[in-house]
Amino acid sequence: MKHTQPPVYIAGVGMTPTGKFLDRSIKQLAAAAVQAALSDAGLSISDIESAYFSNATQGVLEGQTMIRGQIALRSMGFESIPIFNIENACASGSSAFNLAVQYVRSGAGDIALAVGAEKMFCTDKARMFSVFDSAWDVATVEENKSTLLQMGHGIEPPEGSMSKAPYSLFMDIYAAFGRFHMREFGTTQRQIAAVSAKNHGHSVHNPLAQYRNAYTIDEVLSAPPITYPLTLPMCAPISDGAAAIVVCSQAALARLANRGRAIKVLASIIATGSNRRPEDLAQHITVKAAKQAYELAGVGPQDISLAEVHDATAIGEIVQSENLGFCAFGEGGQLAERGDTTIGGRIPINTSGGLESKGHPIGATGLGQLHELVVQLRGEAGARQVQGARLAIAENGGGLFGIEEAVAAITILGR
Repeated sequence: MKHTQPPVYIAGVGMTPTGKFLDRSIKQLAAAAVQAALSDAGLSISDIESAYFSNATQGVLEGQTMIRGQIALRSMGFESIPIFNIENACASGSSAFNLAVQYVRSGAGDIALAVGAEKMFCTDKARMFSVFDSAWDVATVEENKSTLLQMGHGIEPPEGSMSKAPYSLFMDIYAAFGRFHMREFGTTQRQIAAVSAKNHGHSVHNPLAQYRNAYTIDEVLSAPPITYPLTLPMCAPISDGAAAIVVCSQAALARLANRGRAIKVLASIIATGSNRRPEDLAQHITVKAAKQAYELAGVGPQDISLAEVHDATAIGEIVQSENLGFCAFGEGGQLAERGDTTIGGRIPINTSGGLESKGHPIGATGLGQLHELVVQLRGEAGARQVQGARLAIAENGGGLFGIEEAVAAITILGR
């Protein structure tokens, strides 16, 4: 049953291109995204009553472990208002959005800002990859590795399918998730490659994407290996970038000249995982969070026009397409291979190009997903437009605890 709740709207969105920007600071990236969102909403800095700043890596890379949002936003003119700093691993941006929505929905204020900014790329590769080291329990690192890598047992990597160059340990974890899916359901490496080829094809039409080169399935399969079954185009890159969203109440919306382009927030759910066996897929954190979001929005998977999901690697999209109810458990690979998730298909997924192509600046990722959904729901996506899009869902995961994400964020938007 749909719950009655005060309406909240997205009045403006802004996003920088995603890439490797050694010459741009966190402050500069955040300012560009915020100014774009304010301009989109027809608002100014003085209209914002509360701000939520998401960032996950600045402490490790720059030593700025505290008051990141106050510093980044004061430099562009934000003063006096409450500013909150949000870190929830890769779900930081969605978490900032959730808190901005709660602020407006509670009646504490009428207009709030969620902004995520990340500078992950640096010339010191060891330090760059170290930002991921605390995305799980640092007190039990060996136990974490053993538990997660065990999920991939029974599928032996073919000779030559593992990279000799350094990469994040989390790619081994995603590979284990992939091998689990292959062992349990017969999912093939080719189906995983179909996801990657589709996403890279979508990114060609996204001017904000980090990579905009199309790949065939065979080209994905023959690309340099990372860790079986993953090849390079199946994995999200290290990225810099920022995204921002302005949310407002119905009363504030009535005062805006651009109110006809506003998008309604139907559900914003943040969930934390629980203990389960790997085979207990119905108890997956995302499955439970998605059910809660669907109930809150009064819709079901069959009503959704498009989705942005957390594909830090291509297997992630397969798993999450199942968790969101777009197909049965074990059928996500077939869903992609049939073309159902391509623009023009039954349920287009990652029309932005996904994290594999668009990029994955951790603190901005969740807001970047919502940016894409808003552009689509407004009918402003150009060559990647999903025709007749009316309802959209985003899934954004963060960190690892046990055998799944530590955090799941599900957002449903409608026009």
